[in-house]
Amino acid sequence: MATYAPHESPELVRLFETYTAGPTSIGATLSARTAAASAHDPLIVATSTDIVLFPGGGRPPEIEGFRMSTRGFKELAGISHHGPAVASLLRLRELDSEGELWRAETRRLIDSTRAARAANSEALWRDTVAVPAYRGREARIAQLVDYSCALTERYLERALREPETFTAADMREHYIEARGDAVGATVPMNAVMIATFFLVGMDTGHRVIGWFDRHAIDWSRAMVLIVGRQGRPTAGVTWTTNSVAAMILAASGQRLALDRLYIAPHGPSFKVAELPDLAAVRAFEEPLRQIWAHTRTVSELGPLMYEGYPRFEPGAAGRPRIDAQTESVGEMPAIASPDDWFALNTRLRVVLEDPRQLLSGCVVDYAVDQLRANGNEPARLVVPGLDNVSYPPLAPHAGG
Repeated sequence: MATYAPHESPELVRLFETYTAGPTSIGATLSARTAAASAHDPLIVATSTDIVLFPGGGRPPEIEGFRMSTRGFKELAGISHHGPAVASLLRLRELDSEGELWRAETRRLIDSTRAARAANSEALWRDTVAVPAYRGREARIAQLVDYSCALTERYLERALREPETFTAADMREHYIEARGDAVGATVPMNAVMIATFFLVGMDTGHRVIGWFDRHAIDWSRAMVLIVGRQGRPTAGVTWTTNSVAAMILAASGQRLALDRLYIAPHGPSFKVAELPDLAAVRAFEEPLRQIWAHTRTVSELGPLMYEGYPRFEPGAAGRPRIDAQTESVGEMPAIASPDDWFALNTRLRVVLEDPRQLLSGCVVDYAVDQLRANGNEPARLVVPGLDNVSYPPLAPHAGG
């Protein structure tokens, strides 16, 4: 098989490299000068688990963990995922209805659910998980968890016992939306999912808003980067789909301009918990400042080259208002109130169908906006699916 060596013109390649390739190119020189000019400005870097503030001027970084390392996140995420887990089991059955795989996986989820239900209590949430933002709601959270576990166990045991009933229409009727009474559901699982997603967003937003407020950030000069993977590989790559971006914008009181917040999924990321010391975190500051500066430098060429033409002006896309006649949406819909279940349930569908969305970001923007509007006091908020819903005790087994 013939092979062909690529031919390059040394002179034309040199012209290419003069501007854009290598550490001594004109573009790299301009980026370095831009970074040097902003060396004293605060750089805020959000990874998948932490927010790091590099204050500038050589001062040491400060760190706020906001996701996997925080109390209650995984416990509530397990409950949030009851709905998608049951739907996934249904898909397994549809793919191989005569096989044993869906049955084995169903039994595995039942076992995990039973263990979680046995461990759940008001004391667990009050004394062990002990999230300050949940204070005063521990009994209601325990009731929600108990209901979710008991209802899921009931529904899955019926599916094993009467597999012909395990269909999408039946799941929606008797489990997701709780319109039917085959397993005794009185509260839709939609409410459970919204409540748990909101609680996580409320806790995270409460801590991040308080942390930023204590640091008195000059938001007019702040440089913000969100780096690395956020959730599934396709998620969180735009301003409107990244819940961390929504959280930082809300924490700034909307004083941070969007054109100072960049999402860099391919930028160098790190996990604070895996680094040996603060010096290791600090080593990321210079390359991350360079990324922000390079992005800024390129955008600043626009007005120099194209004065008189319409400019790009970033602005968070408005959340569409929907009603019963709306057939589709391209972004998360606006939420009119904590009882706007048409919008809330639509958001649950959107975060599953839109690959740009973070599943856990379903209502984070709504939670942090409510916090800002209420002085960052969680007790003043209405948690949809929790404060406006009553979860009755259920025995784990029910005929049907």
